[in-house]
Amino acid sequence: MPAVDQLTALLEPMVERHKRLMAGEIEPETDVRAQQLVVRVEKADPPAHTDALTAAARAVVVLLADPRSAEGGEWHDEVHAWMTDRIRKVVRRARGIHWRVAEGLPGVTVRVGTAQVRAFPPSLVTELPKELSRLQVAGIELTDPDAADRDNRIPNVTTPTLWLTPEATMTTGKAMAQVGHASMLLAAYSDRDRLAAWADADFPVLVRAATKPEWAELVTRKDAVAVRDAGFTEVEPGTITVLATW
Repeated sequence: MPAVDQLTALLEPMVERHKRLMAGEIEPETDVRAQQLVVRVEKADPPAHTDALTAAARAVVVLLADPRSAEGGEWHDEVHAWMTDRIRKVVRRARGIHWRVAEGLPGVTVRVGTAQVRAFPPSLVTELPKELSRLQVAGIELTDPDAADRDNRIPNVTTPTLWLTPEATMTTGKAMAQVGHASMLLAAYSDRDRLAAWADADFPVLVRAATKPEWAELVTRKDAVAVRDAGFTEVEPGTITVLATW
């Protein structure tokens, strides 16, 4: 199970930091690294909100399972350095020629329904290629035209659910980063057999906005993996933004 071994090795440093964060410990940053996620948003045909979130969550783990992220691969050193510090993500949008240029840079693109999201290897924020740094960050807000139908989809045993909190409002861009964190943590805390089955299926996920009663039940579950936000943007520090469950 090479993908399982690779993911387990890469994610181990992040697990230790996550445990300290959940315990309320905050460590100073050294060099600031971030992973860039770019969503394709064409004016005439923007993607649906849930499709964009689902594609982002999948793209993050697809990149980590890519052979180029493995030890000896061209992305490994940056991925490993990122894992030993805060796991930051920056979500940007692109259209037209800017999307095509972004697709030409090293990374992986995941397509889900109406959405295309490209994940890039993490890097120092001071060394971001200009092709990415010029892409817009703020104001990524999408909608779900068929939201009611999406909420009725039922996960199966190999499809985890990423539950968005009803206690905080997030833009699509912020939520994409949060579900990306959740998919990483889910991979980190899953047992080998479950992780292997998930990898074999190409990391499907179901993203749902939790109702308040659902959230109240979810926060009591010992098997729910929580994303606790540092509070740099949009939400208060310490906010649990996503809970991931099988």
